This record gives sequence, C-alpha cells and structure tokens, in this order.
Amino acid sequence: MSGQTPIVPTPPARAKTRLPGIFLVVALILLVAYVTYNTATGERGSSTGPAAGTAMIQFAAPLVGSSLQGDVNVAQRSAASPTVKAACDLRGPAILNSCDLVRGQAALLVFIDSSEGRCARTLDQVIRVAAEYPKLRVAAIVIRGERSQARALLASHAWRVPVAEDRDGALANLYGVAVCPQIVYLRSGGTVDAVSVGEVGDLELNRRLRALEGSD
Repeated sequence: MSGQTPIVPTPPARAKTRLPGIFLVVALILLVAYVTYNTATGERGSSTGPAAGTAMIQFAAPLVGSSLQGDVNVAQRSAASPTVKAACDLRGPAILNSCDLVRGQAALLVFIDSSEGRCARTLDQVIRVAAEYPKLRVAAIVIRGERSQARALLASHAWRVPVAEDRDGALANLYGVAVCPQIVYLRSGGTVDAVSVGEVGDLELNRRLRALEGSD
C-alpha cells in the first residue's frame, strides 16, 4: 500500500446524510483487503532482502559474547572519510567484520532475534547442514533485543559460530530484513548469491549450499 490518502470528490449536499454509512462500508472493505493481503503475503512476501548479484553491505558488529558495546558500523569504504572509519577497517576479537567473513570463502549470514523459536532453530539447522560444506562460513546477527537475552540464547544453543548484535536494527534495515529468519548467501568476496526468507527445508538448504560452494 502506498500510504497516501486517496482524494475523494466532495459529494453533493443532498448526499451528506449517507456519508457515515458509505465511509463505514469503504472502511470495512479496506480492512478486509488489508487483512487478506497480509495473510497472503505474510512472512514470505514481507521481505526479500538484497538482490542477487549485488555487493553486500559492509559492516563491523560487536559480538554478543563480548564486552564491546555500540551500534553496528556500516560505513562503506566507498564513502569513508578522514573522520569516518570504514566498517571493514575495524577489527578485533570482539568484532564480526563482514569483509573478513567472506575473504577467500563463501558465507551464510543468518538474521535472527533474541528469543527461542523458529529463528534460533533455523540457525541450528544452518550450522548443522553447513558442517557438510567445509568451504563455507556461517555467522549470525541478532536483531535488537537485550544483550542478556542474546547471550542466554548463545549459551543454551552452544553456537560456535560468530554471533553479533544489531542493537538498533540499522543493519537489518539495510539488508531488508522484515521478518526472521533471513539467510543471506554470500559468495567469496561479498557478492550476494541468494536470500532465503522464513524457514527452509534441509533439501532446499543443501541445494543452495552446494550452489554457493560451487560459485567460488
């Protein structure tokens, strides 16, 4: 929906007594259409992520298990200046650096939230299936939520992949994440190969990982 208010011609004076009923009918029609649209598109249609063949958005994000606090740095090298350090130039044991993630290997970037549920289960699944593809790396981004919740999730699932925090959701916005889970498949060097929105079956995930591993 465009979000713009339609321009409705002013009715003649003799029809004024019918306006409340007309508006009620129109409102009901719009409500039904809105609910139908959201039900039909739902989680699959509300987010598409970055387009295949485009360059990934570079970032440096604090790891959930670290003491580093702050928002994700998304300054691209092409826009860097003497006063702004590019994200890919920020490194350290407490940082997930996107350029390092895809240096010499393809990678999967999984966007999740900080709660138990399908998003966490999808990261479990990706880690399990990706273990059969040693040339691929896996990393995750926890969108918003409390750091303590993200840490509890990390501990309960015993994830051994980098899990970083996007505390204000800026990175998720740049990657077009409207719902989680979202998996971004990145070729070596950082070109987007494909995107999965919502849960994905093992067969489909294996197909995508074989294609990703073969793209290098």
